[in-house]
Amino acid sequence: MGFLNLFAVSSMPVLKVLLVTGLGSYLALDHVNILGGNARKHLNNIVFFVFNPALISSNLAKTITYESMVQMWFMPFNILITFIIGSALGWGVSQITRAPPHLHGLVIGCCAAGNLGNMLLIIIPAVCRERGSPFGDPDVCSEYGMGYASLSMAIGAIYLWSYVYNIIRISSSRNSEEVEINDLSITKSSTESSMTPSGSSSKEVTEPLLSSNQLALPQTRFEEKPQVSFLDKIKQYFEMLLQKMNLKRLFAPSTIGAIAGFVVGLLPQIRRLLIGDTAPVHVIQDTALLLGDGAIPAVTLILGGNLLRGLKGSGIQKSVILGIIIVRYVALPLLGIVVVKGAIRFGLVHQNPLYEFVLLLQFALPPAMNIGTMSQLFGAGESECSVIMLWCYVLASLTLTLWSTLFLWLVA
Repeated sequence: MGFLNLFAVSSMPVLKVLLVTGLGSYLALDHVNILGGNARKHLNNIVFFVFNPALISSNLAKTITYESMVQMWFMPFNILITFIIGSALGWGVSQITRAPPHLHGLVIGCCAAGNLGNMLLIIIPAVCRERGSPFGDPDVCSEYGMGYASLSMAIGAIYLWSYVYNIIRISSSRNSEEVEINDLSITKSSTESSMTPSGSSSKEVTEPLLSSNQLALPQTRFEEKPQVSFLDKIKQYFEMLLQKMNLKRLFAPSTIGAIAGFVVGLLPQIRRLLIGDTAPVHVIQDTALLLGDGAIPAVTLILGGNLLRGLKGSGIQKSVILGIIIVRYVALPLLGIVVVKGAIRFGLVHQNPLYEFVLLLQFALPPAMNIGTMSQLFGAGESECSVIMLWCYVLASLTLTLWSTLFLWLVA
């Protein structure tokens, strides 16, 4: 296929996303107020608890088998590599731009975590159905593409809520501790200055109130602490780790939906009951597919409404935004080509153009929208996060088209 044909194929899905996102932004305007703050919150809850789990479980159940699991084993490691490289580059951005301490976790999170679920769920089926797609039959391509995207979304959610969540939590807690220490030192100094008599000399102020005999300390009896065994230390460590990790977020409805999809897909007895037109209770699978179809338009409308918050602006440095954009849209995609092509060369990834395209695309996505939820949860850089998301998703319309064109050319 020619380069212009590939460019046309890759630009159509992004254009569809832009149109629906623009509609969401329009509906969220104050004078329209159809998709206002409360409406987005309620719709987001429906997507989070109903649409996304139904979409992931139904698509995984339909496409996951033991053979496909053997073929897709590299995807979790590929996503982990994006998080590791993005974190390292994000730390470099925060150091070079001298970002405020309370934004360090936000910068690292935006560079590490891409929108591995919703964007792939939107782009992959659209590319498959586009005329001139290099992936063959549109129905077969869409079926396997949705399976790849669903698996990517499930793995990305686990990494996001177990890794990025704790980075932002630690960053915000350190910043709050520094603020408390500064407040205490200011309060202490002001209290001492107010207690000092105006006409007294320094000698009178520093004169001890008690004599040396009166300062004699009572004898303290020290008791030996019981020795803690190695197994008890390990147990205490894991208890502390479980307390700090938000298991409720880690096992989000999307993750539970992925587990259900794996169970149905990998167990032949259950698969024969649910999957296929001749299955006895295939109505359950059909219902899940019907609910899952509502996820993509709803998520895109919410995305458009949320991006309006970034138009209000904040005091974030332009160099921080530029650094995140360079990491996500220049450095990571280039390194992704090296990683994926290296994995193919060493036989770690089987020859499948659609699978290779998904692996490459995981390096070129904008930041995950759930980072905004985390910043709001911890009160660390909420307005700054809105501005970052606005610029990243505005530029994603151009960068995703260009990188998708190059990736299609590499795998076609």
